[in-house]
Amino acid sequence: MKLSQRLSHLQAMVDGHYAHIWDCCCDHGLLGAALLNKRVAGTLHFVDIVPGIMQTLQGKLERFFPLNQDVSSPQWRVHCMDVTKLPLADFPSETPQLVIIAGVGGELTGELVSAIQACADALGQNIEFLLCPVHHTYQLRDRLSAMALNLVDERLISENKRCYELLHVARRGERPITAIGDSLWSQAPFELQQAYLRRLLKHYHQVVRGSKQEQKPLLERAISDYQAQLDLLSA
Repeated sequence: MKLSQRLSHLQAMVDGHYAHIWDCCCDHGLLGAALLNKRVAGTLHFVDIVPGIMQTLQGKLERFFPLNQDVSSPQWRVHCMDVTKLPLADFPSETPQLVIIAGVGGELTGELVSAIQACADALGQNIEFLLCPVHHTYQLRDRLSAMALNLVDERLISENKRCYELLHVARRGERPITAIGDSLWSQAPFELQQAYLRRLLKHYHQVVRGSKQEQKPLLERAISDYQAQLDLLSA
C-alpha cells in the first residue's frame, strides 16, 4: 500500500542502519513494512497495544516477509504491549536503537519518550527517537529539551491540509531542541508556514482560556513565540 506523505517523510528520515528499530503505535504497520523493504534494521519491531490489529499484522508479515535463517533477509517481531514497557533488556545493542512514535498527541508522546529513555538509561543503552505528534508539539519540545535530548533533524510537512512537525532527537544530536523549531521556517513554503502559525495561535488562544493556572505560563509563552515567528514571516 502506498505510504501517506507523513509516513513517506518519516521513512526518508531513517537514513542510517540500526540494529533494532521499534515502530511504536504502529497501527497497520505500513511504515515498518516500508522500512523492512528499505533494509535499514537488523530487526524491525512492531509495537501496539490493540490485539486485533497486531494479529492481523502478524499474518500479513508472515505472508509478505517470511522469516528464515538468512540474516540478510528482513527480520521482524510483533509485540502486543504497552509502549512504555518496551523489552529493551531482551535486545541489547552496542549501537543506537531507533524508536518511532507517530500519530499520537504531544503529551502522550512525551510520556512515552520519558519512560523509554529512563529504561534505556538504566540499561546503559543508546536510544534515538523519531517523532510525529498530531498536536501539542510546543509542550513536547519543552519536555524533550528538559530530558537533555538534542535535535538531529526536524521537518514541517503538510498532509490533507494539516501540518505536522517531524522530529529526530537523541542525546547525540548537535543542536538544542528549540521551542518552535528554528529550522522549520526555512523549509516549507511561505504560505504553509503562515497558515500553520495562524492555526497554532488560534488553538493556543482557545486552550489558554480554559487552562489551569499552573499551565498558563507555558501556553502564554507558546502564544508569544508563535506570534513573534508569524510577525517575522510577515515583515
